[in-house]
Amino acid sequence: MNLWNETKSIPISRQMVLEAYQKVRANKGSAGIDEISMKEFDANKRKHLYKLWNRMASGSYFPPPVKEVEIAKKDGNIRKLGIPTISDRVGQMVVKMFIEPRLETIFSPNSYGYRPKRNAHQALSKVRENCWKHDWVIDLDIKGFFDNINHYKLMLAVEKHVPENWVKLYIKRWLEAPVITKSGNLIEKQGKGTPQGGVISPLLANLFLHYAFDKWLEQKDEKIQFTRYADDVIVHCKSKVHSEQLLKSLHQRMNSVGLELHPQKTKIVYCRDYRRKGKHPIVKFDFLGYSFQPRTAYSKKKGNLFIGFDCAISISSRKRIAKKLEELNVNKLSFKSIVGVAQYLNPMIRGWVRYYGKFKMYELTKVFRLLSKRLVWWARRRYKRYKTSIRKAYKWLENVRKDYPTLFYHWNFSQINVIA
Repeated sequence: MNLWNETKSIPISRQMVLEAYQKVRANKGSAGIDEISMKEFDANKRKHLYKLWNRMASGSYFPPPVKEVEIAKKDGNIRKLGIPTISDRVGQMVVKMFIEPRLETIFSPNSYGYRPKRNAHQALSKVRENCWKHDWVIDLDIKGFFDNINHYKLMLAVEKHVPENWVKLYIKRWLEAPVITKSGNLIEKQGKGTPQGGVISPLLANLFLHYAFDKWLEQKDEKIQFTRYADDVIVHCKSKVHSEQLLKSLHQRMNSVGLELHPQKTKIVYCRDYRRKGKHPIVKFDFLGYSFQPRTAYSKKKGNLFIGFDCAISISSRKRIAKKLEELNVNKLSFKSIVGVAQYLNPMIRGWVRYYGKFKMYELTKVFRLLSKRLVWWARRRYKRYKTSIRKAYKWLENVRKDYPTLFYHWNFSQINVIA
């Protein structure tokens, strides 16, 4: 008798668990509190998946505590991520795959984060377009959003779209799952918060903000343009007075749903350019790793330079890449030739170019000049003839690029001046 096909009280099939596992496996990720890695899980996946299916399908599954991991934020503070076990991530994926299609039908077209067929570049394109049309921006920062989602209010939203009791049962259990801190303390939830790092958390966060923000703003004024990527929100306004009034209403709205706008990070921004020459102290905001601000642009039609309001890689993003290059210790890499160095670095370089090179790619110049500097250091350590002459080492790198123009991924793009 095949136990996988045994009739259970909850309609979770073997196929649902297998598909969920395949998605979790593709996303990779580290081990939870049980210390079972993906490699170890794969080695005994039939046993792990059967155990999960058996418990979930009978209603007896209780998620283990979430492992807390600290990562540095770009502002120097610490972000706490909650890492579930691999089995628990599979369980969350089962429920996510079951309810996401119906929730997608109600979500706002202005919401882009953690949604199928939507991405950060689409959100950035929309913000660019809206900044050219509207003079003012409200850059919203929700303080500790994932830590402060109200469970009661979230479950009201879930119940509105999810009649299945077994789904609500598991969502409630995941919300209530305790957290084990770095120091080993077990922290119980106090009716709020969902771990940033859980598989189902982004979907639940989008559902919460759909009612807490998107729908509320659309009902308040359907003409207001906004773009939301998870809890990062940009709202566009026609006038300063309008933006000030709306920001006051947004403070009240967030307070009413148990959230708070960050007093320092939330700001009103003036989109200054060659047409909009008014004076305002703040003319810049960051969104998804890009900085929006007045920038010199070239008009092909008129053949002249002008000041536009546009986006490019932010200073903080450039600093993060520079820090990564420092951590990689490029100059001390032990490869015997520059080809090995290129193969090692290209996956990272490809990611940087594809994400940050979407708009104003030439702004990546400073990043890749820094990389060139480190490659020159590598050459001076590797080859005796360059030890005493940095000029000759730079000439060597120029010749490598001429002979092998596609060796490093960013060398494919003429917009990036990579060698100082």
